[in-house]
Amino acid sequence: MSLTDYFEGNSHHVHHVFYSNHLQTLVNRGKKVENRTFIDLKVIRCRSGRGGNGAISFFRDARTTQGPPDGGDGGDGGSIYFTVVDKNLSSLHRLKRNYEAKNGVPGRTSQLDGKRGDDVIIEIPVGTTIKWIPDPLKGSYPVGEGWNFVEGDRESYEEKFYFRDLNNKVKIYDHEIIQEELLFDKFPLLGLDLNKPTTKPQLLLKGGKGGMGNMHFLTKDIRNPNFSKKGREGLTSFFLLELKLIADLGLVGLPNAGKSTLLRAISKARPRIGHWEFTTLQPTVGTIFTTIDKDPFTVADIPGIIEGASDNKGMGLDFLRHIERSGGLVFVVSLEAEDPVKSLEVLLKEVGEQRMKNKKILIVATKADLSENGGNYELLRKYTEDRDWKIVPVCAMKGQNIETCIKLMSEIAYSSK
Repeated sequence: MSLTDYFEGNSHHVHHVFYSNHLQTLVNRGKKVENRTFIDLKVIRCRSGRGGNGAISFFRDARTTQGPPDGGDGGDGGSIYFTVVDKNLSSLHRLKRNYEAKNGVPGRTSQLDGKRGDDVIIEIPVGTTIKWIPDPLKGSYPVGEGWNFVEGDRESYEEKFYFRDLNNKVKIYDHEIIQEELLFDKFPLLGLDLNKPTTKPQLLLKGGKGGMGNMHFLTKDIRNPNFSKKGREGLTSFFLLELKLIADLGLVGLPNAGKSTLLRAISKARPRIGHWEFTTLQPTVGTIFTTIDKDPFTVADIPGIIEGASDNKGMGLDFLRHIERSGGLVFVVSLEAEDPVKSLEVLLKEVGEQRMKNKKILIVATKADLSENGGNYELLRKYTEDRDWKIVPVCAMKGQNIETCIKLMSEIAYSSK
C-alpha cells in the first residue's frame, strides 16, 4: 500500500471482499449477523427494595434485666438506577424482564442500624427511549400507621393518651417521608430519550425508607416502648423501552433494491445478500472509513420498506423507527426496476415529511449495469435534480463507482454531525 493510499484512503480496501476467494466465509459471517437475537421493544418490571423494620430491643447486661430501649433503625431499601452505555449494543435482548433491588435489613439491638439493601444498575443502549406504564397499585402505609408492636401490646398502647400524643408527633415524620417519596417518584410524562451516554447512574426508582427502632420512642411517659416503625414499601413500576438505532445515515430502499450489497461494499458490516426480497430481516449498522484524518461514520441499513409501511403494513413502523435519529437519508433505488421514479416516490411517501425534516438527502441508483442504455437512470436523475438532491449510480457487486458514493455519503454525514 502506498503512502497516498494510506492517508487518502485505499480505493480497494472497502470493497475488496467481492474479489476474495473466501466469499463463502464472509457470507457465513453475514448469516451469523442476521441470525443474532434482535429486540428493539421490551417491557421491564422494576421493584425497589422495601425498608427494613425498626428493632424492638432493650439494653441488658449482668446487672440489668431490662434497661432503656436500644433497638436500631431498619436499613433503607435498595434503589433502581439506569446508566446509558455505548458498548456497541444494538439490541435490548440482554435486558431482563424483571429487576428487583434488595430489601433493607431490619434494625438490631445495641442501637445497630440494619444494612441498606443492594441497588440495581441497568445498562441501557444509547438510542433507547423509556416510557412509564402507570401502575395504580403503588403505595405504602398512610400517615400515622405502620407501627410494629410486640405481640399483644397493640390494643393496650392504642388506648393510652401518651401513645396517641406520640403518634401525632410521628405523623409529622411520616408526612415528611411521604413528601420525599413523592419528590423522587416522578417520571416525565413523555418519557426519557436516552440519546447519549451518561457519566453516572441515574435514579429510576428509590428504595423504601427504613423504619425507626424503639430507641427513638423513649419519653417521660413511655419508659418501655414495645413498638417500632415498619419500613416503607418499595416502588414497583413497569417501563416500555424502545430502541432507535443511532447512525449518521439511514439507508432506505424497497425489498431487493441492493441495500445490503451496497452496505457490504462500502463498510465493515457483513449483512447477508441474496436475489430474493426481504433478505434483511433486522437493522444492520455499518461503519465506513474514509481517510485517516477523519472519524468514520455509520450507516443503518433497515429491512426493505413496502408500500403501506407507514400504516404499519408488514413490519413498517418497526423498521422506520431506526432512521428517525439519523442526520441524513440515503434512498437506494434499483435501476433494474421497471419504473425507478415510482419506486422512489413510494419510499418518500412511506418515510414521510416528518422523518425527512432537516435531513440531507442522497439518492443511490444501484444495479447500474442492468439499466438498458442508461434510460432509467436519466429519468431518475432528472427527478432528483429537480429537487436539488444529489444522485450517484453504482454497481456494488462489481465495486463500480463505490468511492464516489462514499464521498457523497461522507459529505452528508459530516455536515449533519
